Amino acid sequence: MSDRLRITGGAVYDPANGVDGDVRDVCVLDGRIVDALPTDAPRLDAHGMVVMPGGIDIHAHIAGSSVNHARRILSDERTADPTAAPALRDAVPRSGTGGTVPSTFTTGYRYAGLGYTTVFDAAVAPVSARDTHAQLDDTPIIDAGFFALMGNDAYLLQQVAAGERDRARDYTAWLLGATGAYAIKIVNPGGVELWKRNIRTVKSIDDTSGVPGATPRAIMETLADAAATLALPHPVHIHCNNLGLPGNVSTTLDSMRALSGRRAHFAHAQFHAYAGGNGKPWASGAKQLIAYINAHDEVSIDVGQVMLGHATTVTADGAVEYLLHASSGRRWVNVDVELETGCGIVPYEYRDAAAVAALQWVVGLELFLLSEDPWRVVLSTDHPNGGAFTSYPELIRLLMDRAYRDDRLKAVNQKLLAGSALADGLAREYTLREIAIITRAGPARQLGLANKGHLGAGADADITIYARDANIAAMFSTPRYVIKAGELVVEEGQLRRAPPSRRLYVRPPYDDAVMRDLSAWFERYATIALANYPVAPPRDAPVPVGAGA
Repeated sequence: MSDRLRITGGAVYDPANGVDGDVRDVCVLDGRIVDALPTDAPRLDAHGMVVMPGGIDIHAHIAGSSVNHARRILSDERTADPTAAPALRDAVPRSGTGGTVPSTFTTGYRYAGLGYTTVFDAAVAPVSARDTHAQLDDTPIIDAGFFALMGNDAYLLQQVAAGERDRARDYTAWLLGATGAYAIKIVNPGGVELWKRNIRTVKSIDDTSGVPGATPRAIMETLADAAATLALPHPVHIHCNNLGLPGNVSTTLDSMRALSGRRAHFAHAQFHAYAGGNGKPWASGAKQLIAYINAHDEVSIDVGQVMLGHATTVTADGAVEYLLHASSGRRWVNVDVELETGCGIVPYEYRDAAAVAALQWVVGLELFLLSEDPWRVVLSTDHPNGGAFTSYPELIRLLMDRAYRDDRLKAVNQKLLAGSALADGLAREYTLREIAIITRAGPARQLGLANKGHLGAGADADITIYARDANIAAMFSTPRYVIKAGELVVEEGQLRRAPPSRRLYVRPPYDDAVMRDLSAWFERYATIALANYPVAPPRDAPVPVGAGA
């Protein structure tokens, strides 16, 4: 294929550049968007179609040791959904398996088949970074990175407890560079450490029952400040305490208030937006939570929408997985990742007839539909926790088609829906511009990816072209064309090419003085030598950090 391409006649949705359905050409040269090309450049006719930047998934679980554990225990899914090798023209095609946690190659193929070109794994134990890079190397087409788990790291907690915030920052910078990670991830701050001590709940963000001085509040503040001081492209990425428990919206709001004035991204907010508890029935806390988010520009979220059907819960939050296993009776995995974090996995099904599942489905939609700023409320299902990424077209239809949404609402269990905004009738329907924001431009902005999520000159030529269809889910399920870094990977709805992906990571500077103390820590407590801990630098250049990035 030529390194030049002019896409003509399509309705372009490029919110980052103020383009809202205008019919215009998009020009590609050497993998980048350019303003113009000579008239003899090859053309791709997109008349009557919709042109958007490639999709970006800010929060998914597609690699790492936890994902491989999930693949191992989902033998029934693998048997039920074998995937044939696609008819590729440029690479050895690979067969695989699908289900809620697809195999590596199938993950890349299916994301690209939906028009997604960039994906982040949101929770990787640093000690398993080498395995994660190996899995991402086997996940073609999509540019990818991961967030390193730090909210229960034993060395980090000791620094927080001692008030050694500068050393904590330098450790954070070293750990990001040593593992080839992109951002700081906090899961249940301090709570996973408590779970290891058989303390199963966190009473508040000022809970002192763990490492003295290392309260959830202190952990979040320390790491949020580290991300800001290091000028990382993405702020600290937080999975709050008490995920999935009734009444947890108060904990989530306390966490947001604790970081007031600091940039912070709160993950899968749907799972943290429940009212009730203390003897009261479960209820939606979405209105409370989104009211705070609407009023505070420093806060962003991904929703973590629950999709009714099969899912697989995969999280570092081992206590949550114990509760799910105990309540569902399903098989499970629970792992203590020494010194760093934990891990739990439970296959799950969100059923229409289940009252709590119906409430979760409603809460997620309320967060979307009550949001006043789609740039800060972006689309995710916390794949595969709320549902597989392959359900994104169905989610987009729920947001764009009120009649369809109302019909689906009538079919779910109504027991816990009294007083919910959705049950009371939310008329809003997302536009194509808003869909382009929550799936492209918004995630790019929150991730600090200046060359992605838009179609302006200099951007990566990651482009998706959809044929219009009255059925929105059908339209977003099968793009007519997908272009990755200027290369046509999907043609007429068929995957034809599978180029290698690019790794997205940072390598921030730090004060070497931290290494003396860290070396002593590894010598005393770790089962791996410090010299063997860092991974080989990825083949791609790191994403710049710092004020001038």
